Amino acid sequence: MKSVFRFSASLLALAAAPAAFAQQAPAPDAAAAEDSDQITVTAARAPVNIDQVPASITVLDKAAIDRSQDIGATELLLRTPGISISRNGGYGTATSLRIRGAEADQTVVVIDGVKLNDPAATGGGYNFANLLVGDASRIEVLRGPQSILWGSQAIGGVVNIVTAAPEKALEGSFDIEAGSRETVSARAAIGGRTGPLSWRLGGQSFTTAGISAIAPAFGGKETDGYTNRSATGRAELALASNLSVEVRGYYSRGHTEIDATTGDSSDYSLNEEFVGYAGVNLDLLDGRLRNRFAYAYTDTDRDSYGPTRARPLSFESNGRNQRLEYQGSFAFTKRISAVFGLENENSRFRSRSPAASLATPLPAFARGNAEITSAYAQLSVEPIDGLTLNGGIRYDDHNRFGGQTLFAAGGVWRLSTGTILRASYGEGFKAPTLYQQFSEYGNTALDPERANGWEAGVEQQLFGRALTFGATWFERTTTSQIIFNSCTPSSTVPLCFVPGTTTRRSGYYSNVSRAEAHGIEAAGALKLGGFTLDGNYSWIVAEDRSPGTANFGKWLPRRPQNSANGSISYTFPFGLTTGAAVRWSGHSFDNAANTTRLDGYTLVDLRAELKAGDNLSVFARAENLFDETYMTAYRYGTLGRSIYAGIRGRF
Repeated sequence: MKSVFRFSASLLALAAAPAAFAQQAPAPDAAAAEDSDQITVTAARAPVNIDQVPASITVLDKAAIDRSQDIGATELLLRTPGISISRNGGYGTATSLRIRGAEADQTVVVIDGVKLNDPAATGGGYNFANLLVGDASRIEVLRGPQSILWGSQAIGGVVNIVTAAPEKALEGSFDIEAGSRETVSARAAIGGRTGPLSWRLGGQSFTTAGISAIAPAFGGKETDGYTNRSATGRAELALASNLSVEVRGYYSRGHTEIDATTGDSSDYSLNEEFVGYAGVNLDLLDGRLRNRFAYAYTDTDRDSYGPTRARPLSFESNGRNQRLEYQGSFAFTKRISAVFGLENENSRFRSRSPAASLATPLPAFARGNAEITSAYAQLSVEPIDGLTLNGGIRYDDHNRFGGQTLFAAGGVWRLSTGTILRASYGEGFKAPTLYQQFSEYGNTALDPERANGWEAGVEQQLFGRALTFGATWFERTTTSQIIFNSCTPSSTVPLCFVPGTTTRRSGYYSNVSRAEAHGIEAAGALKLGGFTLDGNYSWIVAEDRSPGTANFGKWLPRRPQNSANGSISYTFPFGLTTGAAVRWSGHSFDNAANTTRLDGYTLVDLRAELKAGDNLSVFARAENLFDETYMTAYRYGTLGRSIYAGIRGRF
C-alpha cells in the first residue's frame, strides 16, 4: 500500500538551505503515513526505512491485516515473533500481552501517536481486551527496551497502531461478518481530501454470545457474552504551505459478562476508553527542521457489577493522563539527523470496591497523582553508505522519584549482498504505578523498576526481498521489579496492615524481584508470484532471578519458552486467495512457584477470500479447526472451533 507523508515546505520568509543540506527531516510523528513503496517504521517517533532501524521490528500493513481476517488486535499480534498472551476467557475478558517475556504492563501501546495506559490499573498498563483491529492501516511491534523515545513502561517494547489516513478526494471501506456463537462484527470508515482538509471517520460494532469465562472442566456452563462499540477519527487542516493543525480521537465501550473465580456468575464489567489528540505541525528551513506541538488526553473508566448483590456496584475506577509534548526532527545533512523532544505528563487515578451490603457506607476513593517531565534526543548518523548508527539519551524528572537518565545506542549495517546486521542496547525505567502506591494494597516506599537489554541479529534478503530470513539474540535484566505479596491472617509484617492503622489487609506491593530474559527470535518469508509462505520461532527463557528466594530460577508465569507461527497462502489468477495458519505454543506455568502447569497447544486456521469485483470481496475462515482445548490462564476457557464469513469493500 502506497501513501504520502504529510510534508510541507518551509516559511517563505526563511532563506533556502544550501544544496549540501537539501535533505528534509522526517515528520516527527508516530502516526505518519508511509512515504513510498519501501517499508517505513514510525514507532521510532518518525518515519524511518525499516532497514535503518537497529532494533527488531515487525510491520503489518493493511494488506497483511486484511489477509489475516482477525477481529481482535491481540490475535493479529500473537502471530508475530516474541509475543505471548494470557486471557481470562473469551473476547472482552482481561487480556495481557507480553513482549520477550517482559511483564504485560512493561509494553507501551500507541494509537495514532498517543500512549495508551490506565493509571488506575494494577500495573498501569494497557488491557488489550477491548482493542479491535478496527480502522488500523498499519501495526508495528518494536521489541526490546525503548524508553529513550517512549519513556516509562517501554521495557518490553512498543506496539504502534496507526489508523488509515485518506489518500483520495473521497474514499471508504467496510467489513461485515458473522459466525459462531452468534458473533457479528460490522466496521465502516469514510474519508477524503478536499483542498487543505483531509479527514477520516471510522466505527465498529462487535457482539458475541461468547463462551464461559471459567473453563468447562472447572464448572463453567453458561456463556459470557461481550459487546464492543468503537469509533476513530482524524482530521488535518493545512493553514499554510508549512503549517497545519490536526485532531485525532479514539473511543471504545465494552460490556463483558464475567465469572467469579469459583464458577459461573451473573457479574459483568463495563470498560470505557477515550483518547484525544490535538497538534500543530510547523516546518522550517525548507523542511530541515520539523516541529510538532501537541496535547494528548486519555480517560479510562472500569466498573464491575454483581446483579444479585444488594448493592450491584462492586468495583469502580478511573484513570486519566494528560500530556503536553513538543517533538522536533532536524536534518543536519543527508547523513546526519536528530529526533528530540520535551514532554510533561500528569496522571490521576481513583478506585474503590464498595461492599455488597447497603448498610455499609460507600468507602472513600483511593486516589493518587503523578507528574513526569522529560527531555530526550536521538542522533542518527550514516558515516558510510549502508551503515547507520544511532545514539540517544533521555532524562525523566518524576515528582516523587526524582531524576533518571537513560541511554541507548544501536547500529545497522546493510551490505551489498542483501545482508543486514543489527545490534542495539537500551535502558528502561518504570516508576511504581499510582495503584501500586496509593490503592488499598499500596506502598508509598516503592522504588522504580529498572531494566537494560541488548540484542544482535542478522537478516538476509534475496531476489529483491522475495526471500528473507534472519535471527536475533537478545538479553534483558530487570531489577527492583514490583510484585504483589499476600498476607496471612496472622502475619506480623508491618506492610500487612493499612498504613497508620491496626487494620489488616490481604496483601501489599514491594520491590523484591529480579528477572532475566534471553532468547532467540527467528523468522523467514518467501513470496513467489501469488504464493506466500512465512513463519517465525521464538525461544524465550524468562526467569525469576531474585537471590535467596524460593522461586529463584523458576519460569515467570504464563510465558512459554517455545512458540512458533507459520502461514501459507496462494492467490489464483481469477481472484481467489486461500491460506492456512498454524500456531504452536509450548507449555508454561500459571504461578510463580511453577506448580501449576499450562500444557502446550497447536492451533490451525483456514481462510479464503474471493474478489467479487474491483471493490468487493467475500471471505470466510475457520479458527482452531481441530477444536483444541487449551488454557492461557489456569481455570479460564478459550475459544474452540469457530467459523466466520463476511464481505468487505474498498472504494
